[in-house]
Amino acid sequence: MTALPGDRPPPISADDRDTAVRRVQEAYAEGHISHEDLNERLHRVLTVRTHGELTSALASLPEVDAGTMSEIAAAGGRIRRRGVWRVPRSLKVESAFGRVYLDLSQGVFEHSAVDIELHLGTGRAKIKVPRDATVDIEGLGTGWKDTLYQTPRRSRPGGPRIRISGTMGFGRLKIRHARR
Repeated sequence: MTALPGDRPPPISADDRDTAVRRVQEAYAEGHISHEDLNERLHRVLTVRTHGELTSALASLPEVDAGTMSEIAAAGGRIRRRGVWRVPRSLKVESAFGRVYLDLSQGVFEHSAVDIELHLGTGRAKIKVPRDATVDIEGLGTGWKDTLYQTPRRSRPGGPRIRISGTMGFGRLKIRHARR
């Protein structure tokens, strides 16, 4: 029996593909798959056309824990996290006009890598990271002002890897390492 044109499965959306790429990269970063398996799975994820093929490409990867993602949003005002708090695997922060202050220096890290996605309009943001953290800001787009971040002279291995991505409108992002 031949399939009718209306019976074709819907194509994979860009969001589905991006989510799958991140899932494969996370599995590699956490040591669940080898470098060769990473390359093979990324190729499959980027070339599949249906959800069934995508599911097959992600088979045997650890399930994503829904509790590892958190989102904070505010139109205006302040967004502030400090003190001892559980740092999620992925944190999305959105603010149109307010200020953002994230103090991760006393945070409890259950994951070796943390993704922070910032979407800020005109507000500024400050992020304080642990002394031994590695910070990657390659995925961050700034519209008006540059990001202020200076890598520490001496760093100890073994700290969390913090990847910051997203967009900054007219605000400035300032990142600094905790002194102790």
